[in-house]
Amino acid sequence: MEIPRPFKALVFLFVGLPFLLGAGGPRGTVPQGSCAVCGMQVANFPDWAAVITFKDGSQAWFDGPKDLFTFQLDLKRYAPKRNPPDIVSTQVKDYYGMKPIDARKAWFVTGSDVMGPMGKELVAFATESGAREFLKDHRGRQVLAFQEITSATLKGLE
Repeated sequence: MEIPRPFKALVFLFVGLPFLLGAGGPRGTVPQGSCAVCGMQVANFPDWAAVITFKDGSQAWFDGPKDLFTFQLDLKRYAPKRNPPDIVSTQVKDYYGMKPIDARKAWFVTGSDVMGPMGKELVAFATESGAREFLKDHRGRQVLAFQEITSATLKGLE
């Protein structure tokens, strides 16, 4: 069945246009509310904003990747009624491109001279080569994939 042309235009206006303007995702990538870990206003740090989206469409926002990982690695503490399979999307901002990227496919630099909203931060990149370039330019310690980040990694940022 063909969708009527006026309806297609409305769908684009309400779904496609916000995505093209950088607000994709169920509620968009415009930072909302307080960080689910530290309580800071996420909108004050849009370049560092990160978000987890759950199956039911609700979201947990963070003022940076470090707090996102703090939350996700201790889900029972921060969201006791949630389980890892409830998470459908995890986004961070690429440091160079300032665009939201899938955190599960991102690369993170630890120990650099670039500070985030809460001090030492995991700096996210869409590509490993971008992360390695940043590591050299900003005296980073190491480049890690999403699954390599542990509680010990976060402890090293304190």
